[in-house]
Amino acid sequence: VGLPNIGKSTLFNALTASQKAQCENRQFCTIEPNKGVIAVPDERLQTLKRICKSHKLVPAHIEIVDIAGLVEGASKGLGLGNKFLANIRDVNAILHVVRCFDDEQINNVHETVDPIRDANIINTELILADLESVERQLAKKNKPKGPHSELLQRCSDWLSEGKAVRDMPLDEDLAAVVSTFQLLSSKKMVYVCNVGELEAATGNRHSRAMQEHFGATYPVKVVSATLEEILTQYGPEDQGRVLQEYGLPSSSLGGVVRAMYDLLGLQVFYTASETEVRAWIVPRRCTAPQAGAAIHSDFQKAFIKAGVIPYAEYCTCGSEKEAAQRTRWEGKAYQVQDGDVITFMHGA
Repeated sequence: VGLPNIGKSTLFNALTASQKAQCENRQFCTIEPNKGVIAVPDERLQTLKRICKSHKLVPAHIEIVDIAGLVEGASKGLGLGNKFLANIRDVNAILHVVRCFDDEQINNVHETVDPIRDANIINTELILADLESVERQLAKKNKPKGPHSELLQRCSDWLSEGKAVRDMPLDEDLAAVVSTFQLLSSKKMVYVCNVGELEAATGNRHSRAMQEHFGATYPVKVVSATLEEILTQYGPEDQGRVLQEYGLPSSSLGGVVRAMYDLLGLQVFYTASETEVRAWIVPRRCTAPQAGAAIHSDFQKAFIKAGVIPYAEYCTCGSEKEAAQRTRWEGKAYQVQDGDVITFMHGA
């Protein structure tokens, strides 16, 4: 999400390695939401592929949605307001993109570049839309007084103070109930500072201001959407050369995705063989059988044991055979760790 003309659709195209989102130098270039699937950048896959001499590499995937630019008053229907806001009620997290580049050739909805002001406009619109939604839900649940009315009223009081629901002090159980209210400001959020290509490695005064203002509470990532979109036009070797020219060790998109993983409590484990190396996304603290269910339900239902070797240890192995010899076997209670390379043994 973000204001018009701040690079959301360019970032979407970079993340999805496509040209699905129309990018033009005008407001509301995007009308209908663009949906795409990201192949999650993961350097560990290449290392595992090399050790296993694998024929195939399959990254993890996540779905993203690019909606049209919001404007001040969107919660009251200005711009294409509520139509756009409805498109993000079902998402798990929000990438909040802000303009941190100075380019007079790219139209700006304001006369000056001020990402903190822009971010606060969007946040206010999400809060106002939520306040309206909560009041509607309260009206329904109070005839007669319905379940969770007290929690809805707490949300209403909090929102009335201009604060996002995600910042409410709630225990895990209450937070789970609040998630069913489908409030926009309850979504986990990462700020993405869109800078110019030459500032991708260092950031600039605008991105530093964002970090200082929001960094203590939210992840703030610096990305050049233009540079990332350019990178999609190159193969892996040429991408490395271009990144080096701009002073970057790797694509900035990986950091954005990892921030989303952290916010959503997700992690990655791998299966690795000569046939295929694949990444799987699972919740943190999940057990080995629960992780196995990401591959196939039988892996959980008929789980026997899991052969586990941490990624860092796998990297010290010279071959898949050596890794297999150093694998330890775990039972149903084992909690999967990020980067584990796992072999599942299950019954029929």
